[in-house]
Amino acid sequence: MAIGSFQGRQHQVPMAEMNVVPLVDVMLVLLVIFIVTAPLLTHSVKIDLPRAASAANVTKPAHIEFAIRASGEMFWAGESVVDTALVERFAFAARQQPQPELHIRADRDARYESVARVMSMAAKAGLTRIGFVTEPAAD
Repeated sequence: MAIGSFQGRQHQVPMAEMNVVPLVDVMLVLLVIFIVTAPLLTHSVKIDLPRAASAANVTKPAHIEFAIRASGEMFWAGESVVDTALVERFAFAARQQPQPELHIRADRDARYESVARVMSMAAKAGLTRIGFVTEPAAD
């Protein structure tokens, strides 16, 4: 039966068979994909690892309490410090193993410029763990 025939017949019978060729094509492509990827998923090396009973060695690194007031004054562990001494102190702290964490306590009204300058100096010295200390919000 031709779908677009030029025959003069007025009554056409609907096509009763389903075209499964695209379905078969898709299924064959998926089969090939699974055949190729299946060996990659199961590739592993079986080894017999030793067993040991021990507790994890958790050592908390020391931390540096650093405070910045709204006036721009800076404090290292409670003692006043100037910009020139900060570079040396940050470099010394960066060489310690394990490296200490820098906890910055900035006043609410402290200028962002001074906080960013301290963070930049600490990062240039090699300190990688820098955090901010805040007070919890009152509910």
